Amino acid sequence: MAGNSSRRGAIRKAGTKKGQVAGSGGQRRKGLEGRGATPPAEARTKHPAAKRAARAAREADKQPGRGRQTAGRKVLDGPENVLGRNPVVECLRAGVPATALYVAVGTESDDRLKESVQRAADAGISILEVPRTDLDRLSANGMHQGIALQVPPYRYAHPDDLIAEARKHQEAPLLVALDNITDPRNLGAVVRSVAAFGGHGVVIPERRSASVTAVAWRTSAGAAARLPIARATNLTRTLKDWASKGVQVVGLDAGGDTTLDEFDGSGPVVVVVGSEGKGLSRLVRENCDAVLSIPMAGPVESLNASVAAGVVLADIARRRRG
Repeated sequence: MAGNSSRRGAIRKAGTKKGQVAGSGGQRRKGLEGRGATPPAEARTKHPAAKRAARAAREADKQPGRGRQTAGRKVLDGPENVLGRNPVVECLRAGVPATALYVAVGTESDDRLKESVQRAADAGISILEVPRTDLDRLSANGMHQGIALQVPPYRYAHPDDLIAEARKHQEAPLLVALDNITDPRNLGAVVRSVAAFGGHGVVIPERRSASVTAVAWRTSAGAAARLPIARATNLTRTLKDWASKGVQVVGLDAGGDTTLDEFDGSGPVVVVVGSEGKGLSRLVRENCDAVLSIPMAGPVESLNASVAAGVVLADIARRRRG
């Protein structure tokens, strides 16, 4: 209306007068500051991508690729993101139970990317197209090559499950315990050897030890999906408990007092493998019923931990077949 100074769209606070409005004096500066980088889509709980990833993780819990579902299994690590075209396609080839494959918008395709997408689709893994900036936030150096694979935390067994599983099949337990092994590639290689030679499981300490990461999964060539891996709060206590149940505890060391040629191995046994540098820790060594050494013809002082474990397991498997 004429004579009415108010107009549509004008916003005024109640009780204020017309005329010059005083400034805020910087009191509202914080309200104008940025809130930081936008988190990835899967990190926003109400985003469709996050809901799809959560649904895929729940489905993965029901699949055998996460290990046997037994009482006492617990998740101790968080999800892991594998970055780069070679690592991603190798994980998918090895059957790593991933929950989501992320591909950056506008990424140039090649054979590795095509194979990764195809394998993820065949395995029922969620395939999500995300802004490149989302993957930039996942990598320290930005070397993701436009692709990332989310691997859920491994579900570890309880040490008691390993012996129970062997006795359920009326077999003498053949187990491997790792002491001072911090390289996940060694862990993966040992898991692969245990599965290949009829072993029933691997136990690792909770602290100062390699864990089942995507690297260990890949090195195990998928054996981690078929073989239970347990975590022990205290490895020495676990070995003592197994010894009380009739399992022979045998350490593996270049300076052992018993050679592999003299060892029977037909009964229940756990082979304890130490690192190439540190060997067995003092307490673990003191609780071994015997310490084995591998006879070698050449001047080599010691073998890599995973190679030594494979040699011993192969010999035990041969004796058990005989």
